[in-house]
Amino acid sequence: MKNNNVIYGVLLLLFLASFPWVLGQMSHDDDTSIPTIIDADPFNLPRLPSVQLINEPLQPVRKPRNLNEEKVALGRRLFLDKRLSPRGDISCDSCHRLNEGGVDHRSHALGGDPSRGSINTPGIYNSANNFRWYWDGRAETLEAQVDESLTSLTEMGADWQELLETLASIAEYQAMFSQTYPENGISKESVIDALVAFERSLITVDAPFDRYLLGEKNALTPEQQNGYQLFKSYGCSACHQGGNIGGNMFQLFGVMGDYFADRNPIFEVDMGRFNVTGKDDDRHRFRVPSLRNVALTAPYFHDGSVATLEQAVMVMASYQLGRPIPIDDARLIVAFLHSLNGPGMGGE
Repeated sequence: MKNNNVIYGVLLLLFLASFPWVLGQMSHDDDTSIPTIIDADPFNLPRLPSVQLINEPLQPVRKPRNLNEEKVALGRRLFLDKRLSPRGDISCDSCHRLNEGGVDHRSHALGGDPSRGSINTPGIYNSANNFRWYWDGRAETLEAQVDESLTSLTEMGADWQELLETLASIAEYQAMFSQTYPENGISKESVIDALVAFERSLITVDAPFDRYLLGEKNALTPEQQNGYQLFKSYGCSACHQGGNIGGNMFQLFGVMGDYFADRNPIFEVDMGRFNVTGKDDDRHRFRVPSLRNVALTAPYFHDGSVATLEQAVMVMASYQLGRPIPIDDARLIVAFLHSLNGPGMGGE
């Protein structure tokens, strides 16, 4: 009987040792041109060492498939056009500057009414990969996010009827909408659809870290590789993981310490998800931001209270992890975070 137990134990160990390989084999479709990787974003990734990626909490990212280039081009034009705002003085790009990392670098966005800006501008690059939009996650689809961003008084402040009349008065838009949307022409639905298509195109690919995960080990410096290991060992990847390195869950800001009591005073936007659900458990709970291009998107957090990435790492260590991080370790983590910058951030 004892010998049988030993045999069963050995067989179990062999099975567990081979389990990642089995998952890796199951993770690929028969069509080798479109592999599927467990817990990765649905992008067109090349065939990869399955065990390597399954064991990584962070994943590489690639451009989404099947984008309509005409819609993307029209959406880009709308994104940059100040005529969409009532006074013709701001565009989507005024807050989400394509040539500055997709943010405005202000602690609080100005939007259509500077007196009403109350929260830090989230980055636009890779935002299509989020599972919810806005810091409090109130938009469940990209379409809802675009609609609110165009009409909210704290953002563009547009009126749909006036906006459509403006577009209809511009010959260039008449031609572009007729070509791209022959059935609907210039309509609320087609404007939203074009802007969504453009947002979906803003995926920053081939960051050094992506190339590292894909097998190019020299894509990261030794300092960045050490920083990545520290990022995982300290527990940062518990919230910042997947292909978007965040953006796929809500988390309390202040898991291990009362950030808001220490900061004071507390404003309505600091309630986070509570403003959407009314649930006490959602007080100070926010959508975890993506860390892609994070080195380009200062200042940090929903309140824009932190000016540097190094300081942001230290704050996160204190309030989210409940442990101090030595300054040398924080600098290595920052070096790793710089490897998440995608090339060609000019929006061209």
